[in-house]
Amino acid sequence: MKVVLAKDSTELGLLAAKHAAKEINAAIAKDGNARILLSTGASQFTFFEAFVKEDIDWSKVEMFHLDEYVGISTSHPASFKKYLTERFINKVNPGKYHLIDGLADPEKTIAELTALLAEKKVDVGLIGIGENAHIAFNDPPADFDDPRAYKIVTLSETCIQQQLGEGWFANKDEAFKQAISMTCSKIMDCKTIISAVPYAVKAKAIHDTLTMEETNMVPATLMKKHADCTVYVDPDSASMINEEILAKFN
Repeated sequence: MKVVLAKDSTELGLLAAKHAAKEINAAIAKDGNARILLSTGASQFTFFEAFVKEDIDWSKVEMFHLDEYVGISTSHPASFKKYLTERFINKVNPGKYHLIDGLADPEKTIAELTALLAEKKVDVGLIGIGENAHIAFNDPPADFDDPRAYKIVTLSETCIQQQLGEGWFANKDEAFKQAISMTCSKIMDCKTIISAVPYAVKAKAIHDTLTMEETNMVPATLMKKHADCTVYVDPDSASMINEEILAKFN
């Protein structure tokens, strides 16, 4: 794992976007197309603002996304399908995209996505890190060895609190409690992982990810095993780590 410290959240988004564009363009040059995996949430705003402006032949890009709430409609502000449609698909018109429909039959959706993902590896995975260090909706204690591509999960209390804190739901009763989530093993199957993690609310997750040994209680520690993983942080998300720790990941 490599860690890059940006001067602020805006530069973080720009650096992560340029890195993603470089890897996507390399995949297109090599294979004629590129597969990408996108995460969502408030932490990804500056990334998407920069990403959609990158010089990429989007007609040769195929998009998947990490997760979606079970039972949510695309009219709901918290819908990740809505998020990606508005912030990515409508901006760049990718050649192919596979959105998780929260109102569709979950098992059928999982089967369809699993078959599609089996065709070819994902070239670039944009993997956010949650406040509890989850990756996708794999909350602690995460199952690192689940062989499936996607599964239905029940969200932890800390995960739900993050969604409330980001303003997606007015209160806990309104929050969705289950989601379709990509598994840890499938995330690790991406050729390149890029993780944009700004803001002070992620400081403990970044600290624990960088300082702890691999543990399913801090799911993001798994990404330290990946051969090509870069995490972008800003001064706020890096506020709990010192220069010595940061130097280990340069």
